[in-house]
Amino acid sequence: MLLIFTQIDETLLNFVVMTSGVLGCFLCLSLVTTSFYRNRANNYLSLSLFILISLTFLGSWSDKDNPILDFLGLIMLEYLAGVTLFIYFLIQIKHKYLNEKWHKWLYAPFIISVIIEIILHLDAIFHLYDSDFALFVDYTKLFTVFSYNLFLIFWSKLLVQKSKTISKEKKRWLLRLNFFIIGIIMCWLLANIEVSIFESEYSANLLRILLSILFWWILYYGVFKLQIIVQKDEIHQYLTSKKAGNIKGKRKISETTVSKIITQLYVLMEEEKLFKDPYLSRSDLAIRLETNEGYLSQIINEETNKSVVQFVNEYRIKAAQNLLHNPVFNKYSVEAIGMEVGFTSKSAFYKTFNSNLGMSPGAFRKQKKRPNS
Repeated sequence: MLLIFTQIDETLLNFVVMTSGVLGCFLCLSLVTTSFYRNRANNYLSLSLFILISLTFLGSWSDKDNPILDFLGLIMLEYLAGVTLFIYFLIQIKHKYLNEKWHKWLYAPFIISVIIEIILHLDAIFHLYDSDFALFVDYTKLFTVFSYNLFLIFWSKLLVQKSKTISKEKKRWLLRLNFFIIGIIMCWLLANIEVSIFESEYSANLLRILLSILFWWILYYGVFKLQIIVQKDEIHQYLTSKKAGNIKGKRKISETTVSKIITQLYVLMEEEKLFKDPYLSRSDLAIRLETNEGYLSQIINEETNKSVVQFVNEYRIKAAQNLLHNPVFNKYSVEAIGMEVGFTSKSAFYKTFNSNLGMSPGAFRKQKKRPNS
């Protein structure tokens, strides 16, 4: 009876592991085939994640009786994973290292490891595979690949932290992704130690499940969310680079205290685009206008018949309408546009947009795409 339950548990575990690996591969494939995700950085990330998935699951497929699978199971793809991840971070922060030729030499350890494995597999000629030399090489590679990967990942973390070319949001996501990559490397090391010392795969199977969960976490939070932020940054850069002369003039009204505050308010909204600050509060606005919150609310209500929040959101919605109507931004997601104009979440953007226009941002975009609309 115990044997039956053990076999059932093993079968279930193998199914979970296999399913996670297959779905992980499909998700990696989507990074290079879907227009929303496809870019140079995600090409490297997709390759890196695919290598990590292969390393996680390939060990259970290695077969000593099959020279091809045996060779694939022993090649140190770990050297390649660290390099592709490092280049991914360089692309994301647009680092000057990308323009220097020396970074290609980072692939040298992987190439050397492949050459060594080819030599060790020529048993019929050198009889080295079962020798102490082969064992020494295996332990050396295990130590060097672990050190090499940690060096590259921590180096990329340092470069991201020092980068001044990306937004705080993007930097936070990249550092979070970097942290989980470090966790994956540590899990991989523990799995190798467990197999080498105890010659069992109980802990390794548990690690495969944990790594599968991490892959899903990274693919959503480190890829999808990061892509939203990247698109938001691209929209922002495009808008700030345009020196259009269509800035609305200051609204001229009577020279009273009220008119002075209202005039300054329109300057902040129309010229400084203060409404794009997602954390803009009534207190912040009052400080900028050198007045108090109560007086500011009263003035805005009397002049526009709106609350402070409604007044600010009206500017955000108008800015979003312009972006959704502009064909240049058709490739960008609605959520990224919402973040660019100052909304803190997708739900807040949709709710406010629908409240103001009676339709969702997506419906508005589709309506504008129709001919003669």
